[in-house]
Amino acid sequence: MQIIEGMIVKSKSGHDKDRYYLVVSCDDSVAYISDGKRRKLDKPKAKNYKHLQPTTHLVDVTLYTTDKKIGNLLWQWNYS
Repeated sequence: MQIIEGMIVKSKSGHDKDRYYLVVSCDDSVAYISDGKRRKLDKPKAKNYKHLQPTTHLVDVTLYTTDKKIGNLLWQWNYS
């Protein structure tokens, strides 16, 4: 499955292993991810595609324009 903008992904490696993020933008080799808490929208983390596991959940990224909205979206993924 291809990782695209607006997809919720799970980190497979690194210090943030097993945490869920929202893909806010994509590049050729990396996806820029944010969780609204540790990684804010103004400075998203660049993460290699091979270190991310895609989910089937896709959202409209234009609706999530603040860190609070992203945090509320991902709360059920990270803390349930």
